[in-house]
Amino acid sequence: MANVTDLQTKYSKLAQEYSKLRAQNQVLKKGVVDEQANSASLKEQLKQRDQSLRKQEQEMDSLSFRNQQLAKRVELLQEELAASEAKGKKGKHGLQTQSVFDEDLQKKIEENERLHIQFYEADEWHKKTEAELRERLEKLEKDAEQHHGVVDGLTTKYAETIERLQSDKARLEVKAQTLEREAKECRMRTEDCQQQLRRCQSELNRQVKQSSSVIQEKVPFNDTSEYLRSVHCAAFQLKARDVAGQAMSFIQDLVAALLNVHSYTEQRVHIYPLDSSIETISPLNQKFSQYLHENAAYVRPLEDSFLQLYQSITEDTVTVLETVVKLKNFSDNFSSYTHFLQKILPYQLKSLEEECEAPLCTAALSAKNQELQSDIKRVTSVFEKLQNYINLLALPSVRQDAMPHSNTSAVFTQLAACLHSLHDAIKEMSKHYNQKADIERELPTVTQKLCTTTECLLGSLGSLTSCTGKPQSVPYREALSNRRILTSSTESREGLTQQVQQSQEKIARLEQEKEHWLLEAQLGKVRLEKENQRIAELEAQLAAALGGSPNSQTAAAGALTRGHEEVGDEESREQLIKSHYMARVGELTTQLQISDSKAVHFHSECRALAKRLAIAEKSRETFSEEVKLANQNITRLQDELATTKRSYEDQLSMMSDHLCSMNETLSKQREEIDTLKMGSKGNAKKNKGR
Repeated sequence: MANVTDLQTKYSKLAQEYSKLRAQNQVLKKGVVDEQANSASLKEQLKQRDQSLRKQEQEMDSLSFRNQQLAKRVELLQEELAASEAKGKKGKHGLQTQSVFDEDLQKKIEENERLHIQFYEADEWHKKTEAELRERLEKLEKDAEQHHGVVDGLTTKYAETIERLQSDKARLEVKAQTLEREAKECRMRTEDCQQQLRRCQSELNRQVKQSSSVIQEKVPFNDTSEYLRSVHCAAFQLKARDVAGQAMSFIQDLVAALLNVHSYTEQRVHIYPLDSSIETISPLNQKFSQYLHENAAYVRPLEDSFLQLYQSITEDTVTVLETVVKLKNFSDNFSSYTHFLQKILPYQLKSLEEECEAPLCTAALSAKNQELQSDIKRVTSVFEKLQNYINLLALPSVRQDAMPHSNTSAVFTQLAACLHSLHDAIKEMSKHYNQKADIERELPTVTQKLCTTTECLLGSLGSLTSCTGKPQSVPYREALSNRRILTSSTESREGLTQQVQQSQEKIARLEQEKEHWLLEAQLGKVRLEKENQRIAELEAQLAAALGGSPNSQTAAAGALTRGHEEVGDEESREQLIKSHYMARVGELTTQLQISDSKAVHFHSECRALAKRLAIAEKSRETFSEEVKLANQNITRLQDELATTKRSYEDQLSMMSDHLCSMNETLSKQREEIDTLKMGSKGNAKKNKGR
């Protein structure tokens, strides 16, 4: 899950970076389009200026040519005038000709002045236009340099982004391979567990069948070990439910006390050191009050999640840390409440500092506030420790090998010590708050509303103190012993096996004694019948002997002796038979008890393996879903990376083409400007020559 969370976080970062770059790209595109439009307009203006400049140059050339013609004509006219003056007056026809020449000369002089004025104005306009074009060119060169800088920066940034995306892609591929390898290992382990379970089930079925056949054929009594084991498990579950019920009562009292403490603290913040009904309280206390108002959202889930945990403990299941799945929900809710305490801790400390800064705050009251600050820090620290130990106890329900069974007792020991520390810390805080309340009652500015709220807060602290003192009602060693039994399925199995074995040994001894006395009774009955028969025969023989001859007496004595010898042989034979059957009964009873013990042991192992298999199946399904999600995320990231890479490459190619076109345009503009400069310099030289 941690790998999937990292992938999602990195994917969100990549998405944010991509959106940021896309926004920058849009801005850059808009800037490039604007610059292209501006460059096109400048080109058009430059073209128009070139056309007007060429037109004016043509006009200047025509004016210069016309000026030269007029100058030559003036020279000719001056020569003719001189010649006419030299010749003198030659009549009326000469005067008329002279007047025509004078008028023509005057017109030419006026036209020449007008052309000079136009040439001067055109020269001034050309200089002004050239200056404007130079300024425009300098501005365009600066803009081009800025664009070059922006493009270089964007190119570098895009290259770094692409490298970073490629490295992220490689890292994600490595993680994907690692997840696939772990999933493959999990599948292999699951298959091995399934094979082992099938083998164990087949072996157990075979042994159960064999034991059942032996029991039905050889054992004349009913075994009560299963009944004893079920009775023990029921007692064990009743004890576990009783302990959970006590904890549920403790959690309910704790939740009620915490709700009251936070609520009355919020009311006190609105009253002291400033009353919110009269004036505005400080922003710090406003924020502190806002956080305290949310306390129910963090405290109520503690009771609800533990109620679900209590309801999950029934008489039909074996309650151990590996099977108490609801403990994880309670652990998460307790962590949320601990984070809530950490969030309000700085505001609580600063609020007490504001109380110390009040005008009528005495030195004793400041000292008590400082002691309360230390108490609040200590209580928050103890809750953090409790959170750590509760998280440790909730780990086996998520992953069985998360915590060894040998460490469970140490965790419960530290948890009990933390509960004692919590009781001591809250008791100390309640004592200091009582002392602070006594000092505040002596202040002249204390209102009845503040006194009432403080009394309610003190009552809540008292309830919290008495509530945290309740875990001491259970003897410590007994609680550790019960908890050790609850948290170790192996120890529970061994204890049950040991008790069943002891019961079976006792039953075996009783059965042996029973068989012994039954055999003794049968042998006694046989002996009694034989003795009665022998006595009857002896009496008959004795009667015959008493009434017969000496030979008959001798025969009777021999018969008596043979009777004694036969009785001795029968007794020795009976003793051998008895010993043989007693040994056989003991052997069969031992085999029966061993088979029964193995059956119980394998049954417990089978249940444990079944639970582990169920948990492994759940883990495998979870891992499969995670791997599937990770593969989907990797595929999506690869597609997005390819899309981003293609878009960046297209943008870079477009920017490169645009830069090339801009460079060509700038080079052409530079050439045209240089040409204009050379043309303007040539015209200036010509004008100076004139």
